[in-house]
Amino acid sequence: MKVVSSVDEIRALSLEYRSKGLKVSLVPTMGWFHSGHVALMMEAGKRADKVIVSLFINPIQFGPDEDFDNYPYDLKRDCKLAEEAGVDVLYAPDQECMYPKGFASTVHVEGLTSGLCGGDRPGHFDGVTTVVSKLFNQTLPHVALFGEKDYQQLAVIRKLVRDLDFPVEIIGHPIVRDEDGLALSSRNNYLKDSEREAALSLSRALASARELADINKNVSVQVVKNTVTKLINRYSECKVNYIEIVDKNSLQNCTDVNSNSMLLLAVTINNRIRLIDNSMVKGG
Repeated sequence: MKVVSSVDEIRALSLEYRSKGLKVSLVPTMGWFHSGHVALMMEAGKRADKVIVSLFINPIQFGPDEDFDNYPYDLKRDCKLAEEAGVDVLYAPDQECMYPKGFASTVHVEGLTSGLCGGDRPGHFDGVTTVVSKLFNQTLPHVALFGEKDYQQLAVIRKLVRDLDFPVEIIGHPIVRDEDGLALSSRNNYLKDSEREAALSLSRALASARELADINKNVSVQVVKNTVTKLINRYSECKVNYIEIVDKNSLQNCTDVNSNSMLLLAVTINNRIRLIDNSMVKGG
């Protein structure tokens, strides 16, 4: 596996692969790899001849009171995991490479970014769409893979690609969970043993919503939200950021629970650890 850090290096490699008729895939990450990242890398290997994984903790998608300074980072550890997953190139640029002095451009997607995590974290998605646009231009992939845990992010990136005519196929990968049901996240690393039970309230709330919708075919949106809220609020460690039932395509709030209804959650544990999760309400 090659490890590169400059735009010229990564672009030259991708152009070399393309000149040989090879298909290139990209898995954008902020590092601290877990089984969810590895699953993305493995899937990328099935969909392309060469796999590039980017590792960059993107400062402009963090708010002023968020965890940028403490975000977990271990390049040596991540290189080992990426190589074991069959990755061909790990692209690890530094901040000066990505945002050189005088950098003053932002990519903004209207509409899809206004609610959910966009409302909860102002400016977050501008940071995401800006860095993803740069990564697409730097690595020149045919296909890029993103996890469905960040469901709004996936929808925003698909819109970005359509609107700006990026020649990149976007693939969403199903959520990968621990045996106890907790959705894998680099931020799970922050959880103390005593906080794990509270964190599990997210996946348990999703399961409860699905069970409720299965038992009562005409259950209302408000009843589902009330049930989920009550379950999560049992844990004093949990602060609900949002609980919303939206259409899986438009992300607009649902007026009734139907086959396209998706429940999205964001919860902060002990004012330190922000976790997200989601599931279809009916089935899934």
